[in-house]
Amino acid sequence: MEIKKTRIIEASILAIGLIVLGLCLKGGIDNFVNKDRKVTVKGLAEMEVEANHVTWPIVTKETSNDLPSLYNTIDTKTTRIVQFLKDNGVKEADISINPPVVVDKNATDYNSERSADRYNITSVITVSSTEVEKVRGIIEKQGELLRDGIAIVDGGYENPVSYEYTSFAEIKPKMMDDAIESAKKTAVQFAEKGGMKLNKIETADQGVFSIEDRDENSPHIKQLRVVTTITYSLK
Repeated sequence: MEIKKTRIIEASILAIGLIVLGLCLKGGIDNFVNKDRKVTVKGLAEMEVEANHVTWPIVTKETSNDLPSLYNTIDTKTTRIVQFLKDNGVKEADISINPPVVVDKNATDYNSERSADRYNITSVITVSSTEVEKVRGIIEKQGELLRDGIAIVDGGYENPVSYEYTSFAEIKPKMMDDAIESAKKTAVQFAEKGGMKLNKIETADQGVFSIEDRDENSPHIKQLRVVTTITYSLK
């Protein structure tokens, strides 16, 4: 009786061992079969936002043969421009006056002829503000300075009006979530078409972030964009 009981226990242990071995073999075979079943997809998230910071360089130029009077003219016009800005609600802390840049035309080696207006002075007053809409409104009104004989010239590539969006870090996590969700939807669709199911993430790229103007005519509206690349395993 004791021997019979011992044999039953041994048989039970053997049976359990065979079951465990079978499960391990099945898992190994499944892993081998599925190891190359992967899909790599891209997820896109986009958002339009308004710029929250503006830099406006106000450029004026004067020419004369009399340097002292030229400085007086620049000083008078600078005072008038600053007053114009303050009258329209620009904070004094947002206004900076750069030192004037003087060019002596007669001092250049390549200039063989004497100029009637020997000196050329460029003056730049910069407005740097978070009140974007207010500054945009003032830019549209700058023609009022013409009544006082003050012409604002184009700043060119050296002094352009620039708009920035500085709060990208605050919305970055949400945009990443949206990009990942977009990638997952594409992967699920791909898997279902192939009669499979989505498994775990194998690799993930943090994504490429970009901030660009929406278009040439609306530089104050920014297009935020993130593209992430994710590889899923399939089963």
